[in-house]
Amino acid sequence: MIELEEAVMEIIVNAGQSRSLCFEALRAAREGNISEAKALLQQADGFSRQAHHMQTKLIEQDAGEARQPMTLIMVHAQDHLMTSLLARELSEEIIHLYQR
Repeated sequence: MIELEEAVMEIIVNAGQSRSLCFEALRAAREGNISEAKALLQQADGFSRQAHHMQTKLIEQDAGEARQPMTLIMVHAQDHLMTSLLARELSEEIIHLYQR
């Protein structure tokens, strides 16, 4: 069974790192470094996958016998993950605009 606090922190840390890399990618694109921006987005994808993988484990655990309590920190982790996913999608679109 996955320890809830560890899982939540893993989601928060990885989602936060992904989001930070997305904004670094935007800065690189604004400076005309499109290849660097794309490389930073790829790095962001790795952290996002790690956060999403942990979220999936928690969902699977919750769907089984080990129901998880809904806590404020869990909601906070979900917020981090969702905002990082949105930042990733928007960053890619903005980088395409800079590329033009």
